[in-house]
Amino acid sequence: MKTFVTGGSGFLGRALIAALRRQGHDVRGLARSEAAAESVRAAGAEVVRGDLDDEAALRAGMAGCDVVFHAAALAKDWGDPAEFQRVNVEGTGHVLAAAVAARVPRLVHISTEAVLIGGAPLRNADETFPRPARPLGLYPRTKALAEQAVLAANSPALETIVVRPRFIWGKGDTTLLPKIAQVVAAGQFRWIGGGRHLTSTCHVENVCEGALKAAEHGRAGEIYFLTDGPPIEFRAFLTALLATQGIDPGGKSLPRWLAASLAGLSEVAWRTLRLRGEPPVTRTAVKLIGEEVTVRDDKARRELGYTSAVSREAGLAAMR
Repeated sequence: MKTFVTGGSGFLGRALIAALRRQGHDVRGLARSEAAAESVRAAGAEVVRGDLDDEAALRAGMAGCDVVFHAAALAKDWGDPAEFQRVNVEGTGHVLAAAVAARVPRLVHISTEAVLIGGAPLRNADETFPRPARPLGLYPRTKALAEQAVLAANSPALETIVVRPRFIWGKGDTTLLPKIAQVVAAGQFRWIGGGRHLTSTCHVENVCEGALKAAEHGRAGEIYFLTDGPPIEFRAFLTALLATQGIDPGGKSLPRWLAASLAGLSEVAWRTLRLRGEPPVTRTAVKLIGEEVTVRDDKARRELGYTSAVSREAGLAAMR
């Protein structure tokens, strides 16, 4: 296949480019800066300079491609609402418009289970679990709008497919793991509610496997959850993950009700007083890591032939 990847300089994007190249596919990757271009090039893709606002660059990069993998997103707990809207919602709209103009037959959108948070806890959820009218937090809300646009754009001219990995992790993580390590180093880390709840996870290589198989076998207009298999206790997994970097998170804990209250008050203070940086905890974080989030990937295994080839044990061993 000839493929085009957005977000190719990020943790997932680099892994996706490498996975595509290992299978012999031609890959072009969008890069908005010289540093991003170097990262995309090092991963094995031909660089296309531009960003999600530049439809002309997107169309040029997509010309002659069989599949677009849209992995670019602003994935943070906090920030400027306008920036989340520009990148996650409007950026996805530009990608869809460019794909139609370039006559790309298929697009795989990397979404997230976070689009479902805001109501009841996600326990053993499958793809029929309803999206709340207003997901909780800027990232979940704008990713939900992006996902909605991708599904609405599905047509005979452009078949669109959504994959939702939960808790992406693995070697080379430049997002989640460094942030948690920084909080631990500052002495600010606390387990929410003891951390004994269950969680689903998805190794970055398993995300790539699912995305590639969705491109090849996915049904147009469908959503597929991706995980590492059966859920695991959140505390046990995160402790093992941090241990690969020689980090001990300790045993201090915060009641869930208190964490949720502090998150709400912090968000009000940061918004009202326009404080710099991020609140110490957000309501989004409390929902995503402070309570059970478990999803089912039966549909991906059944329809795509998804296997989650990298086990947690192998993924952790590779990070040590």
